[in-house]
Amino acid sequence: MRLDRYLGNRARLSRQDVRRLVADGRVMVNGKVSQAMDQEIRVFDRIELEGESLQAGKAARYLMLHKPAGCVSATQDTAHRTVLDLIDEPDKQDLHIAGRLDFNTTGLMLLTNDGQWSRRLTQPTSLQGKVYLVETENEIDPACVDVFARGMYFRFENLTTLPAELVILASDKARLTLHEGRYHQVKRMFGHFNNKVTALHRESMGPLMLDPALEPGRYRSLTDHEIAQI
Repeated sequence: MRLDRYLGNRARLSRQDVRRLVADGRVMVNGKVSQAMDQEIRVFDRIELEGESLQAGKAARYLMLHKPAGCVSATQDTAHRTVLDLIDEPDKQDLHIAGRLDFNTTGLMLLTNDGQWSRRLTQPTSLQGKVYLVETENEIDPACVDVFARGMYFRFENLTTLPAELVILASDKARLTLHEGRYHQVKRMFGHFNNKVTALHRESMGPLMLDPALEPGRYRSLTDHEIAQI
């Protein structure tokens, strides 16, 4: 929300009063005088008007979780354990998932209360690569490499997937890089070749890689450097 709109709503001020107060340097954002009416205000910002606190500001949270199998990518579920059940943090209900994984898919999951940050990571236009290790029931057909790279037509959505990079590591193992997140996309792509995915593990999202020290079900806060990469 813009600063002028925030002040008008929060302090019940007229537009003229807001302009005057901002111009006179009586508004502070995060300890600094702000004289930009169009400055974007977030829940993490500390806002003061003539020395009075209007918003204390929340702490931004960024967590990396090693999602185990048999866990729902949701904040609440009446039937199954959720990824939020694995988090022991205050105000964890404020967290949301940046990039969900299927019930039995394992690997990197990111949780945050910063909506702008997660949108930069997951919005389709960002084209952030998501890398998966895939195991299949049958031998992987080498033809998959070219078909995945050209894009595959999904009849249900009437669309063609973005080009994906497949590297075959063994007869039934491969590393797949996607730049989107369609419904059950990996399983459907291999299903086109009548090959069932038996295990799926996400290694990375964009520049963020799963910490090898994290055991399944464990998590840690992102470093300042990791946060700044998105």
